[in-house]
Amino acid sequence: MGRFFLVGIAIVLLVLLIVIVIVALSVKIVPQQKVGVVERLGKFNRLLTPGVNILVPIVDHVRVFHDLRIQQANVPPQTVITKDNVQVQIDTIIFYQIVAPDQATYGISDYVYGVRNITTATLRQIIGNMELDETLSGRERISSNIRLALDEATEKWGVRIERVEVLDIKPPGDIQEAMDKQMKAERNKRAIVLAAEAAKQDVILRAEGDKQSKILKAEGDKEARIREAEGLRQAQELEALGQAKAIEAVAAAEKVRIGLLRAAGLDENVLAYRSFEALAEIAKGPANKVFLPVSAVETLGSIGAIGEVFKAKSEK
Repeated sequence: MGRFFLVGIAIVLLVLLIVIVIVALSVKIVPQQKVGVVERLGKFNRLLTPGVNILVPIVDHVRVFHDLRIQQANVPPQTVITKDNVQVQIDTIIFYQIVAPDQATYGISDYVYGVRNITTATLRQIIGNMELDETLSGRERISSNIRLALDEATEKWGVRIERVEVLDIKPPGDIQEAMDKQMKAERNKRAIVLAAEAAKQDVILRAEGDKQSKILKAEGDKEARIREAEGLRQAQELEALGQAKAIEAVAAAEKVRIGLLRAAGLDENVLAYRSFEALAEIAKGPANKVFLPVSAVETLGSIGAIGEVFKAKSEK
């Protein structure tokens, strides 16, 4: 009885183990950005998408998992010959993405190896049609041509080429040294040219500054002379105005004096005599000159008589 019991437990455990194995083989959990290629009895059946997937044990088989993320493939450095027979070493890198996992599985045995081989062959063909200077400055052109060649080939492989980058282009050592010397000479030349240009600009600026200084000085002298002349003119105008005012004041005073003399009963002869007396006083100065009109000379004969009249009046 106990023996049969042990056998039953063993059978149950065996069945449970078989069930666990079947479940393990049937359930496949695929992570995000991963795809599995399922074959049923050796023939492509379907793709396993991210998440939980159920397989038929023994019948279904996952051949390969593909990563759908953008990946990169380094192409080993290639030594190629340019159009002008110069050997250069070029290092490139390819960025690609799986877009059709079934084609990437059955279209080619190793798509990474195929991408590298096509890149190498295309690189040799492109560089063979370019000279060294074009090669050193034509990275974008080289990358574009390699990508076009890869796109034509990988379209049937379920692979899409995202980007091709030329990492480095190394010419031979002697050519590199010659290029360095040429570059150094070019830099020295540019430095000399810049120094000469700076000296030229300095001379021009100094001359321009001296010119501006002279112009400003001339403008200042001109303005000073104009102001001086203006001041002299205003002074002369003021002096003439003052003289006119003085003459006007003297004439007014003389007019008042003559009026007073007339009010005192003195005739024209007396006034003339007084005028000539005033002229005689003015003429006493060594620097004074008195000019008499011709009509005044006729009256000089009567000055003596006028003087006698005044003397008689003063004695009374």
